[in-house]
Amino acid sequence: MAEFDEAARKLTVKLVYYGPAMSGKTTNLMRLHDLLAPDLKGEMMTLDTQNDRTLFFDLLPLGFKTPTGWLVKFKLFTVPGQATHDGTRKAVLSRADGVVFVADSQRSQGVNNAESFQNLEDNAKRVGLDFDTLPVVVQFNKRDLPQILSEQEVRERWSGAPWPLVFASALTGEGVRETFKELLQQVYPVLDRYFSIGELHGMDQAAFIGAAMGD
Repeated sequence: MAEFDEAARKLTVKLVYYGPAMSGKTTNLMRLHDLLAPDLKGEMMTLDTQNDRTLFFDLLPLGFKTPTGWLVKFKLFTVPGQATHDGTRKAVLSRADGVVFVADSQRSQGVNNAESFQNLEDNAKRVGLDFDTLPVVVQFNKRDLPQILSEQEVRERWSGAPWPLVFASALTGEGVRETFKELLQQVYPVLDRYFSIGELHGMDQAAFIGAAMGD
């Protein structure tokens, strides 16, 4: 659940990018930092480790002011992909308001994707999140590489799933904004239900998403 600070007139929303190692979670946040232009944007904090793998987490802070003067702040996190850092994954996932699952489109990564998604579902339950109602977007990344699953194959495999699918190449920026926008579309109704974003702060879904992305 988002943090609601009435005294400070601030709403803090936590969004998490989850997925197997090397699927492109950090690259997504790096491209978002370049592509988005909200009122407030902090520097991305990241820890580069051997083999370009995230050891702890990345954090990208974004924010904007509502017409009523409230600050809506987004904290975008990644989790480490390696199974050895599962404790950190759970800590980062805790109290998340929405999740982007970043899958690797390469044919060789099917098992890793499946195991990581199952780990997301398991950890969500362990930290007290209702996975059935948690806003989730599935991004199939690395569309610029050879030997990838076709869009048709991906859609057939995920045809029974309720989550939106986005195809992306985070390295080039393709699909990165679209993924974030899709997540905001899933998250807004939940925030509006609890915090009356539309009624009390004068922002319908389109205005909320536009302000978050700096459009």
